[in-house]
Amino acid sequence: MKGATFGEVFAVKEFRVLFGSFVLLVGADGIKMLALSVLVYARTGSPGLSAAAYMAGWLPYIAGGLFLLSLADRMSPRALMVVGELVRAVTCLLLAYAGLPVWGLLVLVLVTGLFSPVFFAARAAMLPEVLPGDAFVLGRSVLNVASAGAQIAGLAVGGAFLAVTGPSGALAATAGLSVVAAVVLRFGLPYRPARGADGRGGAGAVRQTLRVNRRLLADGRVRGLLLAAWLPCVCVAGAEAMVVPYMGGQGQAGVVLAAAAGGMAVGEFAVGRFAAPELRERLSLPLAVLLGVPWLAFAFTPGVVWAAVLAAVAAAGLSYQLGLQRRFVDVVPEEVRGQAFGLQSAGLMTGQAAGAALVGVLGEVIAPSYAIAAAGGAGILVALALAGVLRPARVQLRT
Repeated sequence: MKGATFGEVFAVKEFRVLFGSFVLLVGADGIKMLALSVLVYARTGSPGLSAAAYMAGWLPYIAGGLFLLSLADRMSPRALMVVGELVRAVTCLLLAYAGLPVWGLLVLVLVTGLFSPVFFAARAAMLPEVLPGDAFVLGRSVLNVASAGAQIAGLAVGGAFLAVTGPSGALAATAGLSVVAAVVLRFGLPYRPARGADGRGGAGAVRQTLRVNRRLLADGRVRGLLLAAWLPCVCVAGAEAMVVPYMGGQGQAGVVLAAAAGGMAVGEFAVGRFAAPELRERLSLPLAVLLGVPWLAFAFTPGVVWAAVLAAVAAAGLSYQLGLQRRFVDVVPEEVRGQAFGLQSAGLMTGQAAGAALVGVLGEVIAPSYAIAAAGGAGILVALALAGVLRPARVQLRT
């Protein structure tokens, strides 16, 4: 199987539009959640409510993934993505200037966030249509690298806006970025019809989402690939959730977590760029095991430098997912591809939150260093248990 190149991927205009709007989306979301967290803390002085505000944007993925994902296949993907950006813009302006009480701010973020997995699913499902074959896998690699960079840049830019304009100004800037992304998407992408439109909406969308979710999870091939995408990352999220208490403060923890983001970006780039398609799929199992191995060394309480190195090496293993992407597209029916990608994303978000919570509870019982090592050990066991899925059969490596 001939591998694609980055030049071929970026030569596709539709991908360039998706890439640019995705960078704006990730950066804008980082600014929005940071500004909201600061705004809530300024009003209440409560660290707990501030943390809750920061996480509020991710929580709706659970409900949206369970009940609304069929909309991703029942509406034009361009329209969904544009609406998603406009919803974000209006939400940010309301957060900044509507004078809502703290509970109103959190409710607004939770309610508007219910549709976030639908907007994400529309984008993810469009990618294999724009980039067929191995170019799709390389495109996913590019977006993952961009996501890591945009998160870091979004937090840095958000901090700068907060220092100069305060949280309201930062939220207004986020709204502006969202409007720019909406314009880019509307005029940069051609119209594509919905994959599975049937003319129904409302409660019909909820019923169809539940029905298709059951159908996808009942298929052993789809279920196996979903579990392989979710479970190793659950353990990694648990380990990373313990970094702050392990390091004893935000400063050194930030260094370690930034190193992890950098390691993920390097791993995604290296595997996407230099591994042929067949090799990429064969590397899924060893890379998934790599996710857990470095965290074991935290049992020996490394300092900040070694902790950062270990976190970076572990996060590089996240590139194991590139070897699953083509197979996932192959086994999912095209008419429900949007919902399938949305389910994959929603399960990943939910699992990471659960992993962080579980290891957090463990960290209350044993030292954070041992909790991190335990999460790494669990990651290794999970990867080995999923070896049958992570190691593709020879017949699957077809041209």
